[in-house]
Amino acid sequence: MCGIVGFFSSSQPLSKASLERATSSLHHRGPDGQRYWMSQDCRVALGHARLSIIDLNTGDQPFASEDGSIQIVVNGEFYGYETIQRELEQSGHCLRSRSDSEIALHLYEDLGTQCLHRLRGEFAFIIWDAKNQTVFAARDRFGIKPLFYSFHHGTLYLASEVKALFAAGVPARWDAESLYHCVEFGSHLTRTLYDGVFQVPPGHFMIATDKEIRLQQYWDFNYPKRNGAAHRSDAEYAEEFRQALEESVRIRLRADVPVGCYLSGGLDSCSVLGLAAKHHPGSIRAFTLTFDRAEYDESEIAKEMATRAGAQFTPIPIRQDDLADHFADAISQSETLCFNAHGVAKYLLSRAVRDAGHKVVLTGEGSDEILGGYPHFRRDMLLYNSQGQDPEVIAALLEELDNHNPVSRGLLLPDGEHGPLHRVKRLLGFIPSWIEAFSARSSKMKSLFSGSFLARFGDREGFQPVLSDIDVRGQLHDRDPLHQSLYMWAKTGLPSYILTMLGDRMEMAHSVEGRVPFLDHHLVEVICSHPVNQKIRGMIEKYVLREAARDVITDTVYRRQKHPFLSPPATLAPDERLSAFVQDTLRGPVLRSMPFFSQKKVVDLLDRLHSMDEGGRVANDQVLMTIVSACVLHEHFHMAA
Repeated sequence: MCGIVGFFSSSQPLSKASLERATSSLHHRGPDGQRYWMSQDCRVALGHARLSIIDLNTGDQPFASEDGSIQIVVNGEFYGYETIQRELEQSGHCLRSRSDSEIALHLYEDLGTQCLHRLRGEFAFIIWDAKNQTVFAARDRFGIKPLFYSFHHGTLYLASEVKALFAAGVPARWDAESLYHCVEFGSHLTRTLYDGVFQVPPGHFMIATDKEIRLQQYWDFNYPKRNGAAHRSDAEYAEEFRQALEESVRIRLRADVPVGCYLSGGLDSCSVLGLAAKHHPGSIRAFTLTFDRAEYDESEIAKEMATRAGAQFTPIPIRQDDLADHFADAISQSETLCFNAHGVAKYLLSRAVRDAGHKVVLTGEGSDEILGGYPHFRRDMLLYNSQGQDPEVIAALLEELDNHNPVSRGLLLPDGEHGPLHRVKRLLGFIPSWIEAFSARSSKMKSLFSGSFLARFGDREGFQPVLSDIDVRGQLHDRDPLHQSLYMWAKTGLPSYILTMLGDRMEMAHSVEGRVPFLDHHLVEVICSHPVNQKIRGMIEKYVLREAARDVITDTVYRRQKHPFLSPPATLAPDERLSAFVQDTLRGPVLRSMPFFSQKKVVDLLDRLHSMDEGGRVANDQVLMTIVSACVLHEHFHMAA
């Protein structure tokens, strides 16, 4: 993994100084060396900050084609690259390194944009094709690796992180409408919180010439139409899934540096560790966050799993004071809003991994998104995929779901009145539970907006921008409701929050490469083809994974339901430093200077926290964390409204 930068000017010569500033701002992503390339006419430039994982000695970038007409910078990993290297050499290409990154360059020479269909892994890259005077940039299928762009004063800027665009000279300004929508549903496919800054969506590539800039999709989930999945036995589904998952884990162990695992008490990371231990030479190291509140701590379950796998168990204790001390650093790395300090905990986990001498870890992210792991997916299954089931049984299971997940209420399950969602229901025929939950939470947020901000955007119909970005007829029509809900979540929450706040940004902040076996597109295409009862069966989520991994996980993990990864809310510990940080930030001058929130309303909420029960404090912690993170970004990037 690395940091990449690309500039393309339509007329004016580029500044080498701005290229160096942009690349240097990504030093945390690539501390092992920085290199640059600029065309002779100074209209095209590439920068690369390297984190060396494979081919430590000759893998420096940018790479150039044999005749020098094509240049590339890559962030990420390509798996199965050795086979492609041999194919390229047999067809006459001269490879100057053994790096996996170089294969994308030569595949593009041979196949053009169709090279993407040969690439397997997590990646973003930028290519300059001098013969065709074209920039070709692409992002992996799920958005594991970020790629942002902006067009400013006649120049196209691309980079791994927004801060690099700011360092290059793109103005740091809020996009007020995007902020409003972010509070409501998370994120657009293309827009960001920042005015004039966009992202290449997952599974898309960009073509830029003097005449145009366009995005084109090259991959999608493609769930089968209702009743279109083949019907086989549970054992056959489990065997197919196991083979695909085990291969995905095995190929992600390839590195020229030590590889570890992130481990919680959840089914996802435990399955990854269990399979990795089968293929890793020697004992693999497992890193686990521990918290000082029992309901958030999974260390005993993780320790039992590490023992089962023969792994080296490494607990990383996190206190509220640690979260307070590193909150601002973690949020500025994420460049987005958060509703819980779990991202800060992940930031500290990655720091501990790096301090332990590891550059690469396998993680369990993505499993919930493809297998229906969250409570809101179980609710959708009970409500909308209940044909032939006893209504009384369904009602009892829904009540059990709500009572069994008090931490999830308002976060992953609806809690309170939601806003108008008529268009969602008209288009889909139902309202996904996660949309209800987000809409209800946004209603709490809206009560804290300033009058002028509400006057501008308060009448906007929720989720309309998301639906406008999605091919509803092509991808959602006549699909099972659970598959529709999974699809929409994968286009919003997965790339813009899970893979950002809990993935790439928190890992790369400390130069750690996170590899995500559950988001291997071969594996995802397998699970997409399975019927919904392989994802959720009654109250059992991720059914096929449980059966497929049963022999490599503990019985405790096999029987345990999903618990969302959250850090203890600040509002539950009012005498500790994280709570003081929240209070001081929201009562201070930064919030007062922002035009989006009413500080008077926010302070009134702070003053009422002590009189609320635990459920009320937890629910409002999500709201307060969102506003605090906005304050951090506003101050760190010197944002203009």
